[in-house]
Amino acid sequence: MGTYKDEPWTVTEKQYAAMVTRLDSDVGRLLSLLQELSLDDHTLVMFAGDNGSAFDPNSPLGQRFNQSMGGKLRNFKRSLYEGGLRQAALARWPGTVPAGRVSDEPWAFWDFLPTAVELAGAKLPANFKPDGLSLVACLKGGPAPKRDYFYWELHEGKPIQAIRFGDWKAVRNNPAAPPELYDLATDTGETNNLASRHPDLVAKAVRLMREARVDDPNWPMKRTNP
Repeated sequence: MGTYKDEPWTVTEKQYAAMVTRLDSDVGRLLSLLQELSLDDHTLVMFAGDNGSAFDPNSPLGQRFNQSMGGKLRNFKRSLYEGGLRQAALARWPGTVPAGRVSDEPWAFWDFLPTAVELAGAKLPANFKPDGLSLVACLKGGPAPKRDYFYWELHEGKPIQAIRFGDWKAVRNNPAAPPELYDLATDTGETNNLASRHPDLVAKAVRLMREARVDDPNWPMKRTNP
């Protein structure tokens, strides 16, 4: 916290800023070591957070560190709106990943396993089907892999679900509640629920949620009052 001790911030803000600075420094040391060992051109480095904004965008911490695109994204960690899910990622591999390329095509953490397997020249067990898709072609400058949907499920208190297919995204904040529907192409902040206008897309979202999830006795989809 010493770096920020003279800032007119709260103790929590200083501590968080210090952790970010420490992480930045450690990643820099790692990249420097790869160069020192002449491994730089043979190493893919990927860096990403594990959720969206850690703080309510309207809180002092949320406003200080601006993790929700200037407050544009709805909600934060432990929700399934974009503010809780959307996160930037970096990929660096000199001579392989195009320098300076920026893409807003989505991918998810479950894509990393098949990506690493392909890069290693390995094979997954024949009876194992990963949820993700390899990003190798995308990392080399191509488009993101095509997929039918992204699916999320969270069990903290009541179970909640979300599914994205194309630019459409449905969020169900309770198994007993009707899904909300948003068009991310025009409404990144998920402010305009279009469910009543597109019952066909809501039905598709429910079908895909049912298709995507795997029943587990430890994570039951219990219906509770909305």
